[in-house]
Amino acid sequence: MQNIKSTINVKIDSNVKEAAASLLARMGIDQTTAIDMFYRKIIAVRALPFQPEPLPSNRELLLDAIKRKNIPNITLPADENGYALVDKEKHRKQACNRIPTAR
Repeated sequence: MQNIKSTINVKIDSNVKEAAASLLARMGIDQTTAIDMFYRKIIAVRALPFQPEPLPSNRELLLDAIKRKNIPNITLPADENGYALVDKEKHRKQACNRIPTAR
């Protein structure tokens, strides 16, 4: 059976490529061999050779930042669609009380 080679073109962040190439060189492996090894491992185990983890959502990042800053968590009443119900008159009065008076 003839072993026919194929070309793969991949766009990757240049910093990632340089860091990986440097580490691979220290291991004595070129990038082509590393990619070939990766593909062969996928075939052998019939899955990725590592468990990908999803990145945190914006909501999770925001909640984490709030916890680190010790900002109190408040819950606003919501309508049936989940939109916050705001008492505009109450907030208008509070805003007016914060306006400095002329002396």
